[in-house]
Amino acid sequence: MTGAAVAGSNAVEQEDRALEDRPATADCHILVVDDTDFNRTLIGALLTEAGFHDIAYAKDGFDALSQIAARTPDLVILDIMMPGMDGFEVCRRLRADHAYADLPVLVQTALSSSDDRNKAFAAGTTDLISKPLDRAELLARVRIHLENRVLIRDLQCYRARVEGELAMARSMHDHLLPSPALRAALKGSAGVDLRSHILLSSDMGGDLWGVLPLDAGRFGVFLLDMAGRGVSAALNAFRMHTLIHELAPTLGDRPDAFLAELNDRAVSLLELGEHATVIYGVVDSTAGRFTYAAAAATHPLVIPPGGAALLFGNATGLPVGITAGNRYDACTLPFPPGARLALYSNAVLDALSDEPVDDGNNDGNDGDDRPAFDRKVMAAVSVAGDDGDAFATLTAALAAALGETPPDDHTLVWIERGAAA
Repeated sequence: MTGAAVAGSNAVEQEDRALEDRPATADCHILVVDDTDFNRTLIGALLTEAGFHDIAYAKDGFDALSQIAARTPDLVILDIMMPGMDGFEVCRRLRADHAYADLPVLVQTALSSSDDRNKAFAAGTTDLISKPLDRAELLARVRIHLENRVLIRDLQCYRARVEGELAMARSMHDHLLPSPALRAALKGSAGVDLRSHILLSSDMGGDLWGVLPLDAGRFGVFLLDMAGRGVSAALNAFRMHTLIHELAPTLGDRPDAFLAELNDRAVSLLELGEHATVIYGVVDSTAGRFTYAAAAATHPLVIPPGGAALLFGNATGLPVGITAGNRYDACTLPFPPGARLALYSNAVLDALSDEPVDDGNNDGNDGDDRPAFDRKVMAAVSVAGDDGDAFATLTAALAAALGETPPDDHTLVWIERGAAA
């Protein structure tokens, strides 16, 4: 075979593959509207010959609107000059109904002036086909607009499915959060008020938090943030939630061992590239301390009573789910009566900071030098005072900074001890 023949064969194969990749349009419903029998027959024959088999015919504008109301076509081929109701009026009535806003309407016309064509487009025409009809032009325009129609319809179906999945994920997320009954029980056994402020992004990230009741008035608390967005990140967060509760009975009172085992299990559970930042700690009101371990999470914060300086913890461990065998340090913060403990996602830190701060570590965390965040928290505490609601003041600032649809999930967990008797 000569080089030219090979090139020609390759070109044909590429064209065939391109046609195979196009959306299927043969099953699309086409409505041909024309007051002349011969024109309707001619257009129908050309479409049938090209492989379209779901074709309907309307003899005038009134008949067209009636048929469209009964069954919405995928494309309308419309004569512009008809008695009774012309094509301009048909277009205007279709576009006045939101249900037909994106219905392709190809107008066949012998009008050649720019004013007439502008009038057609102003009425809502999608495209024009010149009279007398040219077979190649007719079929080319029909195909391209039907392909667009199919793609748009598929995209709308995909969007509806994703929105449904996100709504289900949000519902599951809400059901996994600590219940009012559990919070009330912890207030009685541990003497703490447990509150949270959650803003989920429109496409949902992977934030999730919860508590694990232990013995002697102690309880565990965790905050995790899965990498990524959307349903997959949410599902991974739910899977991690299950792992966390499986580990609670045996390792719930040992945060360092808890995170090490969680990491090893996550490595085998998550796909390559999926990981989570996690902080897990034990609140011990009797001992007046918070013992925790962190995996690339934000630094836990204790707000002492009486306007004392904020106490930030450490959070230097590696994210969970990347490599097995990671070890995590157990750290302790004082948590005296009247103190408040805050755990927060990195997105909260960014939202309440004037600009990102860097601790010099390449671990994805913000550092101890966080003046803007300090100021926001201290301002909230100062405004509220020891007897006021600093949490409400802080969350109001967060909501104002983010609006109703933040770009990422934002989670703030607030644990407040009652003052000493």
